[in-house]
Amino acid sequence: MPRVSLAHSPDSDDAFMFYGLARGKVDTGGLEVAHVMGDIESLNRAAREGRHEVTALSFHAYPYVAGGYALMPCGGSIGDGYGPLVVAREAIDPASIGDRLVAVPGTLTTAFLALKLFAPGARTRVVPFDRVMDEVASGRADLGLVIHEGQLTYGGQGLRKVQDLGAWWKEETGLPLPLGGNAVRRDLGPDMMARLTRLVRETVRYSLAHRREALEYAMTFARGMPAEVADRFVGMWVNEMTLDCGERGRRAIQALLDRGHEAGIIPDRVKVDFVEA
Repeated sequence: MPRVSLAHSPDSDDAFMFYGLARGKVDTGGLEVAHVMGDIESLNRAAREGRHEVTALSFHAYPYVAGGYALMPCGGSIGDGYGPLVVAREAIDPASIGDRLVAVPGTLTTAFLALKLFAPGARTRVVPFDRVMDEVASGRADLGLVIHEGQLTYGGQGLRKVQDLGAWWKEETGLPLPLGGNAVRRDLGPDMMARLTRLVRETVRYSLAHRREALEYAMTFARGMPAEVADRFVGMWVNEMTLDCGERGRRAIQALLDRGHEAGIIPDRVKVDFVEA
């Protein structure tokens, strides 16, 4: 039986998305799919080594792996008017971030790219994503760049929202902010790349059609989130644009990477390349 590794984060939205594959609800046609989990920055770095046949990755990381991977049009996390948050202990004018120190969850994350486009002078220090809010609350950082469920739970640590980078991006461009997607290795060949893309689309479709059972499975990855918060979080990041990012999503990804290159954050300009399946 052919075996492929599918790498994704151990977060409730990814768990929800891949429920159909993880629990055998989607027919793989004889493929053995091995789920490998890691935080998104680790997956970004593994993609640079071509470690997994299919991998979740930040769109910011795509220019560094485009030679070995093509993007799937399905499985993406795209925020239409919302996205990663910059938070602080007290109210701060977003325009005055200046060169303050921001705790960030990784330099290849799309959240980092969006932050540097918004506040180019900000100083950053990388910490694990689940320590960002602690860094701010303790005073070890002036601000924090919050991803995952922290986007909904930051108030519980006494933190205040300074800027929603997804809202800023939409005001700037009129486009949604594409954070992460799935990519498939080019050396598998066009037929297998298309087959794996269809599998990812099918598992997303299954979860959206069987929301309650998929959410129950996702709750086992929710890191103590109340069910209603997990439900809201999953709804933010797994939706119709996850089935297919569409023309608007494709434009958004290209625009984000183009702006990153123009700002000198991304060394090479890259044309976004999608698998057709």
